[in-house]
Amino acid sequence: MIDHSYSFRVIYPETDQMGTVHHSNYAKYYETARWELFRSIGIPYIEVEKAGYMLPVTRMNFRFIKTTHYDEMLTVITTLKEVKGVRIWFTYKLYNSNNELINTAETELAFVGKDNWKPCSPPDFVVQAIEKYSSQ
Repeated sequence: MIDHSYSFRVIYPETDQMGTVHHSNYAKYYETARWELFRSIGIPYIEVEKAGYMLPVTRMNFRFIKTTHYDEMLTVITTLKEVKGVRIWFTYKLYNSNNELINTAETELAFVGKDNWKPCSPPDFVVQAIEKYSSQ
């Protein structure tokens, strides 16, 4: 398992008429946090695409615990949970500036060929980086 922390501020366009962050933004938050985890182990996502791979999301699950608002500082703790076959799993814990857990999530992605979208094993450089940072 690999953990990574990513912090950001809620911007006004992400809020809804109720003054809270609209639920659709959580997918974006977690996608950014996921690729920042990859970047932290030496794999900018663009390199995965340049190597001929894509990682579409195949499953997402969210648990909304508390609301949050414009200008709030949030921190996502992302965990690369497992890589097995063509799939990779991540979990997320989202905290507000009071360190209160406000949301949890899980995503499952699949490695596919960029040209044919057929499921495939992850590239060696991804597997090697995950193995290297998992053992630390």
